[in-house]
Amino acid sequence: MQDTATVPPKVGFVSLGCPKALTDSELILTQLSAEGYATSKTYDGADLVIVNTCGFIDEAVKESLDAIGEALSENGRVIVTGCLGARKTDGGDNLVQQVHPKVLAVTGPHATQEVMDAVHRHIPKPHDPFVDLVPPVGIKLTPKHYAYLKISEGCNHRCTFCIIPSMRGDLVSRPVGEVLAEARKLFESGVKELLVVSQDTSAYGVDLKYRTGFFEGKPVRTRLLELCTELGDLAAAHGAWVRLHYVYPYPHVDDILPLMASGRVLPYLDVPFQHAHPAVLARMKRPASGERNLERLLAWRRACPELVVRSTFIAGFPGETEEEFDALLEFVREAQIDRAGCFAYSPVAGAAANALPGALPAELREERRARFMAVAEQVSVLRLQRRIGATMQVLVDSAPALGRKGGVGRSYADAPEIDGTVRLLPPEKASKVLKVGEFTRARIVGVEGHDLIGIPT
Repeated sequence: MQDTATVPPKVGFVSLGCPKALTDSELILTQLSAEGYATSKTYDGADLVIVNTCGFIDEAVKESLDAIGEALSENGRVIVTGCLGARKTDGGDNLVQQVHPKVLAVTGPHATQEVMDAVHRHIPKPHDPFVDLVPPVGIKLTPKHYAYLKISEGCNHRCTFCIIPSMRGDLVSRPVGEVLAEARKLFESGVKELLVVSQDTSAYGVDLKYRTGFFEGKPVRTRLLELCTELGDLAAAHGAWVRLHYVYPYPHVDDILPLMASGRVLPYLDVPFQHAHPAVLARMKRPASGERNLERLLAWRRACPELVVRSTFIAGFPGETEEEFDALLEFVREAQIDRAGCFAYSPVAGAAANALPGALPAELREERRARFMAVAEQVSVLRLQRRIGATMQVLVDSAPALGRKGGVGRSYADAPEIDGTVRLLPPEKASKVLKVGEFTRARIVGVEGHDLIGIPT
């Protein structure tokens, strides 16, 4: 008969939202494991459930509230954390607690200790100090061959459509030595792709006045260029990739392009342009104009012809005229955005944009989003077709039967979950095998939608 006293309490976990929220989930799961808690893959097998929420747009709020409701229905003991946990109603009450008053506790984002305190209040702490329960890299929710590295928290911008600063606060950069030490552990654990994330990657270190930190006894400035240089060196030693996300088009980003041209950092930039017309950008309170964005992007492509740019845009922002929208479409064509996503503008509770005049009907917003995506897809497909005949390095994500029937991978142009893939056909050589988490070379023979088709060589 099993001694129930030796069975550790089990915690269920639901992680929603963006990669930055995912890293918060990983921190919480790492701490749970360090203290001896087990995780449960089912609601009914858990002593309580933690739901890490997203609260940025209405669809995300609904998804999070539905997930909380499901956890309450299936388990009954729920702790809520994440961006939605920081949202207030018009009356100033906590939104989650108003909708779901039976939750055990609610915290905002980036609140590992507060979550753990709530866990301790409701299920006993089982930590055994004589047993090491956590791998050196912590608990990861991604496949073993790629991982997200969050370099800062919060944002100094006050974009009128966004409420993230009210939930996550102003920019707080992590010490550069701490970031690089985590990166080294990840590479040593077998990670082949490191995805750098934050609310504003380009602003890394500005809050610390770019002060000098130390990594392995060497001075390193807390600034994006020096961080990328060091990450590139670490990645090269392990034959791995470094990919940059959420990069605002500030002038000093120009300094990163030589690292991309030389292969130290992937020639890939995730740049949240949001729009292109100066008047719309001004209403959004974005930190750059459309003209400067186009000039900078063209200069980046001259410095690094292999550069791939992905971006997100908003169609139907309050006051957007047909002329302003046409300027956005022309920007996508001229800038040759490789990967573009678009949201129809959606009012977010607490956002300053709600008070702007000229709100557009929902039907028009959706119609413009559809028109945008049609143009963006034309640009993307034409750029993909240029790769036919090329041989590319591909990181294998899936390879049933060692790839004898083919597999799925990604090139440097494809970030996981948000971009396309490379569909790998069965190898022509019988001796060729594919392994998840390893690189292969593939000759590109076709395009299918947003994906490439390649034959492993």
